[in-house]
Amino acid sequence: MIISLADGRQIPMEMHRVKIVQKINLLPATQRLECLKAVGYNTFLLPSREVFLDMLTDSGTNAMSDNQLAAMMVADDAYAGSESFYKLERTVKKVFGFDYTLPVHQGRAAEHLLVKVLLKPSQVVLNNYHFPSTRVHVEILGSQILDLVGDNALIPTGNDPFKGNIDITKLKNAVKEYGPDRIAFIRMEATTNLIGGQPFSMQNLREVNKVARDNGILLILDGSLIGENAYFIKKREEGYTHKSIQEILAEMMSYVDIYYMSGRKSGGARGGLIATNHKEHFDHLMNWLPVYEGFSTYGGMSTKEIEAMAVGLDEMTQTEVAGSSPEFIKFFVERLQQYGVPVVTPPGGLACHVDARAILSHIPPLQYPAEALNAALYLISGARGVERGSMSEDRDRDGNEITAKMELVRLAVPRRAFTLGHIEYVADRVAWLNKHKELIGGLKFVQEPPVMRFFFGRLEPLGGDWGAKVVKAFKADFGDDC
Repeated sequence: MIISLADGRQIPMEMHRVKIVQKINLLPATQRLECLKAVGYNTFLLPSREVFLDMLTDSGTNAMSDNQLAAMMVADDAYAGSESFYKLERTVKKVFGFDYTLPVHQGRAAEHLLVKVLLKPSQVVLNNYHFPSTRVHVEILGSQILDLVGDNALIPTGNDPFKGNIDITKLKNAVKEYGPDRIAFIRMEATTNLIGGQPFSMQNLREVNKVARDNGILLILDGSLIGENAYFIKKREEGYTHKSIQEILAEMMSYVDIYYMSGRKSGGARGGLIATNHKEHFDHLMNWLPVYEGFSTYGGMSTKEIEAMAVGLDEMTQTEVAGSSPEFIKFFVERLQQYGVPVVTPPGGLACHVDARAILSHIPPLQYPAEALNAALYLISGARGVERGSMSEDRDRDGNEITAKMELVRLAVPRRAFTLGHIEYVADRVAWLNKHKELIGGLKFVQEPPVMRFFFGRLEPLGGDWGAKVVKAFKADFGDDC
């Protein structure tokens, strides 16, 4: 909820009480430098004890509600026929309107099953914008994934409220070029992770649905942040202001054939699911579920997490829950704008995205400016974000580097996990880095995994130990304890 203050400012108001807290640790800057060197300048490899504010992701890091935690205590641990699953199944029917539900251990497990069943070599997947694991799943089979967002979606700044839309002209041209038989499915992601958590509109989903229906193509929705996308439709799209999140979700699902999600985000629990009203698709997917996940009533998940997800999905339909992260992110983005820091606009779901390409224009894309900025931020704040740029793109089939469309540092804002004080602190440190950007240099791989290299790759600074220079300048302004 947004409230207005007497001085004219507006701030997001937390519609919850903090009842359990977890201690966090802020190491001195000199010690953070040693920690970063030990993991090859890849913040993914930092143990959490060395991280002060963990903004790497909102996946599995949202604060659970008291009702979710309580539900976990009554979980039915039966291997087959668990009552906990039937609670989830009923919730999926209530919230999304789907008759058939398959539990999986997380979103990429859902992707694996869908690709296994629906995709053939040399086919094409059309989508608004890919997620790294989606691209890997598609290309492993020798297939191709095409991004069809509008050109403005790849420009960090702007005020288009729905940069996650598929460009309908591009979609129709792709269908004409490849033919419906070569297109395995159309995939919409809510919200588009790699380009700033940008949502799509209901009108766009409706238009994509028409193209899919007219050409006999499946339409699949990745709804890992479906609650946030619904919230943006309510706030930004004409005709939906007075619609409830539940009503918006129901309409969205009426346009898609198959829905899948990581429950770690909008669901607020560690797991995932696939849902549909098409029994033939359900049956084909069910054939492989026991092979890769588990029995149909747990699918690789703990029954405690199944209970928590059922409650979390129901709570997601509350406006103050669906909007809690987007409003904090909006505050974060606007604060950085006040400091003159280039950020992705309009604010999206998932995270505040800092434009590393604009800040570190002196560092070429294949020296990974987004990870360099992310590493420097850890040095001067103890906060950990994640690189979303060329480092997150694996090499192509010929071994050539792929330059990302944007170079972003994603600073995730998990639901109900941070305070405004935390946001103000990180914003201040990002602003300091922006003023001292000349201290930051590029990076090169010294260990480069062949797939999803941003997880486990190790790097080293180019042009000398610039990390030490950053720390020295920071200590001159703040001392060693901040």
